[in-house]
Amino acid sequence: MSRTAHIVRTTGETSVDVYVDLDGTDRAVEIATGVGFYDHMLHQLGKHGGFDLKIAVKGDLHIDAHHTMEDTAIALGQAFAEALGDKAGVVRFADASVPLDEVLARAVVDLSGRPYMVHEEPMDIAPMIGTDYPTSMTRHILESFAYHARICLHVTVLRSANPGQKPDAHHVIEAQFKALARALKSATRIDGTDIPSTKGVL
Repeated sequence: MSRTAHIVRTTGETSVDVYVDLDGTDRAVEIATGVGFYDHMLHQLGKHGGFDLKIAVKGDLHIDAHHTMEDTAIALGQAFAEALGDKAGVVRFADASVPLDEVLARAVVDLSGRPYMVHEEPMDIAPMIGTDYPTSMTRHILESFAYHARICLHVTVLRSANPGQKPDAHHVIEAQFKALARALKSATRIDGTDIPSTKGVL
């Protein structure tokens, strides 16, 4: 059975078009949100998650990047929820730890159907990456995705710098997205036929 979804979300602030294939090849990853570093992070999600992922966004970037990033995360979460269907046969629980040089991040996923998010990262990272990615948005992106994908998600930065060094915001955030990608790849894998819950529904 195909595990794909196509979500179009249009508001007075953004127009978002998202396609995802959970059983893709990672060769079809095309991201264009207008926010360079965000594109880079979403590309990590598709590449390291093994998903085919196509995202095209037109947003009110003349104001700032907030609406564009938030609405993209909402539509992406909706696409994951739709592609997962009734979740019959999925592994459901998974975790992944990913190093990026001095940074170590961990993501833990439960495709529970109950949205929840816990996020821990250093408070002292730089406020911006480039000119258009506020680092404070990472938590909101992950939270918006988890809520609309209807998953429980814990993302923790276990180490952010060597002693005496300041954290590199780029590495801190990229490690989180890579860890999320690997955890989602494992959690969404088909490993049977039953719905993995004593309730019989997720």
